[in-house]
Amino acid sequence: MITKHRQVVAAAAFTVAALFGASHAQAAASVAPAAFTAIKQIHAGDLDVGYVDQGPADGPAVILLHGWPYDINSFTEVAPKLTAQGYRVIIPHLRGYGTTRFLDANAPRNGEPAALAADVIALMDALKIDKATLAGYDWGARTADIVAALWPERVKGLVSVSGYLIGSQEAGKQPLPPAAELQWWYQFYFATERGRIGYEKNHRDFAKLIWKLASPQWNFDDATYERSAVALDNPDHAAVTVSNYRWRLGLEKSEAKYEALEAKLATFPSISVPTITMEGDANGAPHPEPAAYAKRFTGKYKHELITGGIGHNLPQEAPEAFAKAVIEVGKL
Repeated sequence: MITKHRQVVAAAAFTVAALFGASHAQAAASVAPAAFTAIKQIHAGDLDVGYVDQGPADGPAVILLHGWPYDINSFTEVAPKLTAQGYRVIIPHLRGYGTTRFLDANAPRNGEPAALAADVIALMDALKIDKATLAGYDWGARTADIVAALWPERVKGLVSVSGYLIGSQEAGKQPLPPAAELQWWYQFYFATERGRIGYEKNHRDFAKLIWKLASPQWNFDDATYERSAVALDNPDHAAVTVSNYRWRLGLEKSEAKYEALEAKLATFPSISVPTITMEGDANGAPHPEPAAYAKRFTGKYKHELITGGIGHNLPQEAPEAFAKAVIEVGKL
């Protein structure tokens, strides 16, 4: 009788657990965002840009900019929160990602910061967007910072994860403390021919390692990673990535048409547009302290620390907070 009773209890417990687990699995499946699939293409500047365009065409424009080595799917949960509030949301694949391609097969696969910023202005011109709120992280935040600094008349507001990320080759010559240099290990790897070949050959495994190091408390699954890793198969991805990091170390010259922009950026121009900077409390990637860059923002400004083990890919790890900041910056 005792044995039978235990079997009944165990069976009941198993059933409850199974139902509980199933219900949560179904809930997770119902809210898990699918990858963006409605990708549009437009010629803009040097590129045929692949981009997402959601929300009302006449709504206030928001341009969301992803980082390395991620892609537009960092914003799958952010976009619907913004379109629900009436925003038009534009999410481009940066040069070297997804369906974005160079129009000229012989064009240099240049990844310098000014080039990425000029791409955003070219995209806005192609889409006939006079002014937009810009929001991004990693390369996307740096790009948004540059656009806000050099073309403030085109920016309604700025949301920048990790704050002021404008740099210069001259500043890049200055050595950092050993612990900080260690965080930039991949930059030195890319400076070598071995690193270039290694990234071309192993870019998916490499990127997955970066995800884990940059967001040590983000328990993303393989499906989430693979959804974005497809964008890294772009034929120009490795070349643009290596170019970006070699440029920072002064190992690659600026493309002539961007030299004047880089000269302006080397003065570390202030940003006057309304800005919210953000940081996750578990960001494992190199990033400056907020106190070090606050003075660079001379307009309406606030900083937000997002807690809960949030790492480098803040919009994907904390989409509610990121979307809220995009909406709030327009009201500063």
